[in-house]
Amino acid sequence: MAYEREKQVAMAAVRQAAQLCEAVRQTLVPEAIEKNDKSPVTVADFGAQALICRALAEAFPQDPVVGEEDAADLRQPEMAGPLATVTAQVQNHIETATAEDVLAWIDHGNGAVAPRYWTLDPIDGTKGFLRGDQYAIALALVEDGDLKVGVLGCPYLSFDGGERGLLFVAVRGEGAIMMPLGGGDAQPLRVVQDPQSEQFRFVESVESGHGNQSQQSAMAQAVGIQSPSMRMDSQAKYAAVAAGQAALYLRLPSPKTPDYREKIWDHAAGTLVVQESGGCVTDMHGNPLDFGQAARFENNPGVVVSNGLLHPQVIAALGQSAP
Repeated sequence: MAYEREKQVAMAAVRQAAQLCEAVRQTLVPEAIEKNDKSPVTVADFGAQALICRALAEAFPQDPVVGEEDAADLRQPEMAGPLATVTAQVQNHIETATAEDVLAWIDHGNGAVAPRYWTLDPIDGTKGFLRGDQYAIALALVEDGDLKVGVLGCPYLSFDGGERGLLFVAVRGEGAIMMPLGGGDAQPLRVVQDPQSEQFRFVESVESGHGNQSQQSAMAQAVGIQSPSMRMDSQAKYAAVAAGQAALYLRLPSPKTPDYREKIWDHAAGTLVVQESGGCVTDMHGNPLDFGQAARFENNPGVVVSNGLLHPQVIAALGQSAP
């Protein structure tokens, strides 16, 4: 099986990072540290990136990692307290880790897009994490611009009253599976096909600033979705589509920031999981997302994620609504 070692390393690293994140959430008040861009980042973001980058550096030393975080802020003298906390959390998994090790592992995620690279969001949905809601640890392998392995760890996610904490894994051409984060039987994923199903609904961000919610609602109605939207943070939305819990996820540019372009780590792992579950992911013009060029989708405005059947209708409706 192709990419078997990459899949196993990625699954183990994401599981380990998820354990760290939940330990932080349960034992610390996850104080948000202000980054320069004012988005909240926590001890868990840094700790998760350190663990995953360490695992990738050991297994695949030649592969760059394009991650969300870097250690520049943690290196500041006034950040000695948070750095010590991050190091202590990492030491729960790697006993010999030093503060310098942790900083170096985090900075291993400062790689650039290359013919083969990994992209990582150590906590996608930090605001969800901070409020005790959905977040995801998202890791994907890209070769020659094509997604090859995608792993999503969703520690707070459950479907249909099942066990909380799910792991989603996809390998190009081999389908996608879901299993409990803590271990257990895997089940294959398939998107919802039945328009009469109560799962035939759409899912969008909790944060209104993350997209154009009025346009998203109008598009869902235009393709026959009557049910109210599900709202959740992070790439858990991709997981919901892949698992047949929703038929459509739209992330359309906000009118306030029409030129905004999404970052690759916010979409890579989820994209492959949905594609391998029978769904479709494109930009709002129907073009494939370009993972081969840069850390942002320079030429891909918006993101449309669907069960596949709906996709042509959604793209057509978006075209008709364009100014």
